[in-house]
Amino acid sequence: MEEVPHDCPGADSTQAGRGASCQGCPNQRLCASGAGAAPDPAIEEIKEKMKTVKHKILILSGKGGVGKSTFSAHLAHGLAEDENTQVALLDIDICGPSIPKIMGLEGEQVHQSGSGWSPVYVDDNLGVMSVGFLLSSPDDAVIWRGPKKNGMIKQFLRDVDWGDVDYLLVDTPPGTSDEHLSVVQYLAATHIDGAVIVTTPQEVSLQDVRKEINFCHKVKLPVVGVVENMSGFVCPRCKKESQIFPPTTGGAEAMCQDLKVPLLGKVPLDPHIGKSCDKGQSFFIEAPDSPATLAYRSIIQKIQEFCSPHQSKVESPSSS
Repeated sequence: MEEVPHDCPGADSTQAGRGASCQGCPNQRLCASGAGAAPDPAIEEIKEKMKTVKHKILILSGKGGVGKSTFSAHLAHGLAEDENTQVALLDIDICGPSIPKIMGLEGEQVHQSGSGWSPVYVDDNLGVMSVGFLLSSPDDAVIWRGPKKNGMIKQFLRDVDWGDVDYLLVDTPPGTSDEHLSVVQYLAATHIDGAVIVTTPQEVSLQDVRKEINFCHKVKLPVVGVVENMSGFVCPRCKKESQIFPPTTGGAEAMCQDLKVPLLGKVPLDPHIGKSCDKGQSFFIEAPDSPATLAYRSIIQKIQEFCSPHQSKVESPSSS
């Protein structure tokens, strides 16, 4: 479908194609016929594919540049430290896929088998999929409108052969746009455990996180919690902490109290994190005793605890 008017009643509304705002819309005839309201058959196919995935977590951010993809990558690394835990990391930041670089997989390609696309593996228990693997060069620009992005996300969810997975982590682009609506729509029937929202301490970032939390409430997506990234800098010599991004309105902690959402933790700035990402290595190996590593491990444990009572249908006896 082409772009819709701002006050569109929606394809599933009784006023679809008949309301005053529908006049002149290029989709008017399609909506009036009822074809636009027909469920996408891919939803059932994705539901079937996701039966082997126990937990699904979306990683969101209101603003770009707050370290969402870095957090996604290190959440994957941290969960995969247990060799018995199978982890999948799906990068749906279609226009800015940085996961291949952060995971040390630049230049890798996706291979197709009889059961679908094969993920690219960092370790035996950590698989990755990204549009970055489909580009001829990491410098290639992806200039796609919403429907094409939607089609790519559908293909990732339906056609990638993850196998049996304990955690599927979905790294999303900043904001609340086509990609977010698509992934929530396609996974709605499969039970999403929730969303982790990444922010920095200053108000200009928190402002957009409030919108992100509002988005989650509107689409009935549980909020696992908020991570405050770049939360101060501890000097490695004198151990004094400086606020690089001052929390002028109380930071994520005050916001979480106001909105009654959990604060999962605060990750301080550490130059080693940027270096590790550029080298495509796990920061936990580079700096195991860093305050940032300890903060990450505490956050990962809280996410695991959140997911543990949320057992998926694949484990539930009632689903058989």
